[in-house]
Amino acid sequence: MKRNSTHLVLLSCALLFAGFAADALPYDYSASIECLENPQKAQYDGGIIINPELNNGLDGWMSFGGAKIEQRASVGGNRFIVAHSRRQRHDSSSQKVYLDKDKLYTFSAWIQVSTGNVPITAIFKTAEGFKPAGAVVAESGCWSMLKGGLTVDHSGSADLFFLSNDTSVEIWIDSVSLQPFTKEEWRSHQHRSIEKVRKSSVRLQVVNAQGKPIAGTKISINQNRPGFPFGTAINKNILSNAAYQSWFTSRAFTVTTFEDEMKWYSTESTRGKEDYSVPDAMLQLAKQHGVRVRGHNIFWDDPKYQPGWVTSLSPADLRAAADKRISSIVSRYRGQVIAWDVVNENLHFNFLESKLGGKASAIYFQKANGIDGQAVLFLNDYNTIEDSRDSAATPAKYIQKVKEIRQSYGGAMGIGVEGHFSSVDIPYMRSALDTLAAAAIPIWITELDVAAGPNQASNLEQILREAHGHPAVAGIVIWAAWKPGGCYRMCLTDNNFKNLPTGDVVDKLLGEWRRSTVGTTNTDGFFDTSLFHGDYEVKIDSADPSATNSSFTRQFAVTSMNDGVSEEQIQFVQLSI
Repeated sequence: MKRNSTHLVLLSCALLFAGFAADALPYDYSASIECLENPQKAQYDGGIIINPELNNGLDGWMSFGGAKIEQRASVGGNRFIVAHSRRQRHDSSSQKVYLDKDKLYTFSAWIQVSTGNVPITAIFKTAEGFKPAGAVVAESGCWSMLKGGLTVDHSGSADLFFLSNDTSVEIWIDSVSLQPFTKEEWRSHQHRSIEKVRKSSVRLQVVNAQGKPIAGTKISINQNRPGFPFGTAINKNILSNAAYQSWFTSRAFTVTTFEDEMKWYSTESTRGKEDYSVPDAMLQLAKQHGVRVRGHNIFWDDPKYQPGWVTSLSPADLRAAADKRISSIVSRYRGQVIAWDVVNENLHFNFLESKLGGKASAIYFQKANGIDGQAVLFLNDYNTIEDSRDSAATPAKYIQKVKEIRQSYGGAMGIGVEGHFSSVDIPYMRSALDTLAAAAIPIWITELDVAAGPNQASNLEQILREAHGHPAVAGIVIWAAWKPGGCYRMCLTDNNFKNLPTGDVVDKLLGEWRRSTVGTTNTDGFFDTSLFHGDYEVKIDSADPSATNSSFTRQFAVTSMNDGVSEEQIQFVQLSI
């Protein structure tokens, strides 16, 4: 390409949030994790709930189990319903609703208890059984938001009620909402969110050296690298298997996690004998192909997964061994990983805290941050988004744990939700992410897989679309590292590295999320399009007959530049040919 041409191209990337024209009721992604003096208004004006803010006495509400119910009012005049004289965990206030199997339901309520801090779960009693819709740790003296969601397999009537194992407390309820959405409306929410947070409107203009627009210029835009972090886990088998390497590196994966190779039992199986040769080699492979690595994990709180020599240590020796472990691995890979799962599965297990005290997790966050201040430090746990039945890992419990750690640690951290799905409850998944998002820290889906079954691939696609479309999700890693004997729960390929249906889903979405486009500039020299965030190459074939060399390429990036105040920001690139 000649560099003495007299032509100039002005590339202006107008990073505008594209609109979305639809009649669908917008989804309210907001959630509160603060305990407030007064409850907020019911979302969607209560949806299909009768008397959602209890302004009409007890209309629509009844007693469930043996509870007694009554309406009360605060000093300021706010009215709410109270279930008292409870003897059974399910004794509460209730409302009968009709649930449609073809609808997706988002649910919310504001909860207070008479004394203490008490977990409260919203339950729908249906013909097919009891379906938890969400939970919150309610407090006395202030109101907490419970946000959840559900679907049902059969249409019919259901009883909404609130469950608490502590029968000594009164359950106060206000601002209840149950809003149904069609599948088409739900997809429109994903589309709106993707247009807003994953893509930007881009305007390219071609002008000559005198600034005159050049009409009819052919433009071809191809994405070189996606901006959204997406990938799959790998393991040591990739080092000796060329077909595995080829499959992995030929896709647009931008991030990976090592399945087991960085874990303590892998790097120090014998006390005092560390071996990092395998993760070192895997890290080099990832670097060669521009794939970033999440560090997984520094500590795993499940007693089953400690190195064999660790479980019998005295507290003093365990403290010394843990200090050595964190110093060793974080120092070795400082600046080479983008994140650390500092404490793995700390909602379900507490090996370190049971041995070293309740602040052990916070201490190790602090130590990791002191060694590697650039990596994002994560808690990482399962069932927070994938299973509403697990009371140990509700979004409220996760937020509570984050607050406990940050009170002692004080630094930045992230939320890692593993996402090992046995069944699919997309409304609950979305609401759980909404609640976690209120903490205003990064959220990654770190170990995504789906249980085997006839709908495994379609379920995976639903979950990936929901995750990618949620504005709070900052990255996704699929948990499908290949082994000759089979993957952990879900493979993407067979043993010949031919895609399984799950692999086809991943390739389909990777193609969908890396938009390329062609077009021609208009009479003013403009070409407008909408592109996913990422790195691009644009090829321009100028229609101006006076061009010395009318064809050239240029790289540019499309990023989210919205600052929350300005409605648009524009990036300009100039080049001459």
